[in-house]
Amino acid sequence: MAASIAGVPVRAQRAVPEAERGLALVCAASRGGTIAVVATVLIVDDCGSFRRSARLLLEDDGFEVVGEAEDGRGAVEQVGLLRPAVVVLDVQLDQDDGFDVAETLATGPDPPMVVMVSTRAASSYALRLATTPALGFIAKADLSGERLAAILR
Repeated sequence: MAASIAGVPVRAQRAVPEAERGLALVCAASRGGTIAVVATVLIVDDCGSFRRSARLLLEDDGFEVVGEAEDGRGAVEQVGLLRPAVVVLDVQLDQDDGFDVAETLATGPDPPMVVMVSTRAASSYALRLATTPALGFIAKADLSGERLAAILR
């Protein structure tokens, strides 16, 4: 069932009255215990095999991957159509600069949270990461639902 917590689209395993909803993305407390809340994710990368691998990793860790895009234009279009809570965005897309795409997404209505990914280390992008609207960075080799959830907290 569709819902939102703090304006972020989520899917709860059971209905939670508005008064009981927390502000967490990955889990929320209710009178009946803890329930799982799933953040919706769009994966943006020019490499199809990475998109498939990232989808499997994130879905196995409880995220709902609602779509994929291979370039900046596709990312903007898919965000407008799918309204994901989170965009996992490659720094170096084939034709686009991921940081520029993050800036564009941040200026749209109800912007998603963006987490940058790359095969290179974060230190390679230190200056740009300091000024981007993205919430954080994960090296592609380290991508997991746990790492993504830690950045989103």
